[in-house]
Amino acid sequence: MTHIDWIVLTTYLIGIIGLGVWLARRQQSADDYFLGGRKMGPTVVAISLAANQVSAISLISAPAFVALKTGGGIKWLQFEFAVPVAMIAIMFLLAPVFRQLSGASIYEYAERRFGTGTRYTLSVLFMFSRGLSTSVILYTSALVLSVVLNLPIFTTMIIMAIVAIAYTTIGGIMADVYSDIIQLIILYGGVLVALIVSINILGGDFTSISIDPARLNSIDFSHHGFGDGHTFAFWPMIIGCFFLYMGYYGCDQSQAQRLLATPDKRQTQNALMINGLIRFPIVLTYIIFGVVLAAFVQNQPDFAAQLQGKNPDYLVPTFMINYLPVGVVGLVMAGLFAASMSSIDSAFNSLSAVTVSDFVLKFKPDIAQNQLKMLRLSKLITLLWGILSTGGAFFVAKSSSTVIEIVNMIGSAFSGPILATFLAGILFRSITGPGIITGIIAGTALNFFLGQYVPSISWLWWGPIGFCATLSISLIYSKVSPTASCISEEWTLKGILNKHPEKQSWLRDKRVYTLIAYTFVIIIVSIIVSRVLHSIF
Repeated sequence: MTHIDWIVLTTYLIGIIGLGVWLARRQQSADDYFLGGRKMGPTVVAISLAANQVSAISLISAPAFVALKTGGGIKWLQFEFAVPVAMIAIMFLLAPVFRQLSGASIYEYAERRFGTGTRYTLSVLFMFSRGLSTSVILYTSALVLSVVLNLPIFTTMIIMAIVAIAYTTIGGIMADVYSDIIQLIILYGGVLVALIVSINILGGDFTSISIDPARLNSIDFSHHGFGDGHTFAFWPMIIGCFFLYMGYYGCDQSQAQRLLATPDKRQTQNALMINGLIRFPIVLTYIIFGVVLAAFVQNQPDFAAQLQGKNPDYLVPTFMINYLPVGVVGLVMAGLFAASMSSIDSAFNSLSAVTVSDFVLKFKPDIAQNQLKMLRLSKLITLLWGILSTGGAFFVAKSSSTVIEIVNMIGSAFSGPILATFLAGILFRSITGPGIITGIIAGTALNFFLGQYVPSISWLWWGPIGFCATLSISLIYSKVSPTASCISEEWTLKGILNKHPEKQSWLRDKRVYTLIAYTFVIIIVSIIVSRVLHSIF
């Protein structure tokens, strides 16, 4: 990078940290730190949700999957097919329940419905899975900086960890959300600039470039992923991703915590709907960028030589460092840095929220009487989670999979059992606490067994498999040993809606039909894009 790029990068990072410090002045309690006083608007929350899922990791790994990953291609677009329908399910099954909770942790519901043991079980599962995923994100950040600074990944991990932990401890949820918006705008603008630059270098003529036609197929109906060794086929991606996204946006504290930061249930639902609408255009841009980079690798031997023997995730940062204009490199790299920081600090914030709400307050309830002490304790626990996740990042660096695959594999392993727990409590009055804990253990163990011994089954099926195993075993156990109480039944969806009979039915809600129509739009556009690319290459 040039001196100008370094100035741009440094100025941007100072500004982002300054934003965190400025917003931290408003923090008077743990509720402010974790939920922003429950005053955030739906559009702000929606953009933050989208930025967390489709920002730095997607910009690095999605084009790499399209251009270089064995078996990759634009079939990654199938990941988006299930998003709108998953948003509908969360809007009308989970959101009404979560809005009845008093604290910052969504796992409070598990205790209300099933008892303390279930709450602890879900909290531990979340902390393990999210801590591991955060290590992956930290590795991604270090990967980018290692290209920029020409330093070993080990060194860049240490640098990233120190900065991320410092910013996270200060910022709180409001800093997370507003920095998400800023970095998403910068990253998306950077991708558009990179597209223009790459096409201009190629001369706009792709007739002499041949890309494997299989990479240009957006939908794969010929495989099912259930033992045939093909992960990215239509059915596992639409069914598996439905469970993955329901579990991620609805039952993962790092995302659901943002939903709790809105003023009421309707604003929560609006945030989910907006998120369901804005994801696809961003992902589609990344995918097209990946196709152009695939052509670029073939057309530019010197560039291809720089990637020889490296992880596919080096593709995008290497291109941007070498080909983007002076100044733009610094801004885009600052955006990547901030995007990664935002994903990291939101994870740390949610891990701290669960630790404080589900464990600290359980054993030391008197701390809640001193809001300032609670705030300081929350920041200290955030710091400890940062240190722990940094240690895990060194193991991630040894993996050969693209980062985006690792993150989603982790999510698929745990999302099914966790989602089953919430839906079991909401929809089935007969399921008991001991029954659901037994189901969680069985469902999670089954997914790990499949990952270890049956690799031919797509990891995208782990979500529905874990869900079905957890739910069925919970039902059987609860029938054999029924202990349901009248109090727990008040926390089923029927019991909650009975308290609010004036609320409109989801069948009459225009947002439902908007998202259903949008699902077909996504599929049709994906098919059109595939055919256009086939005609070009």
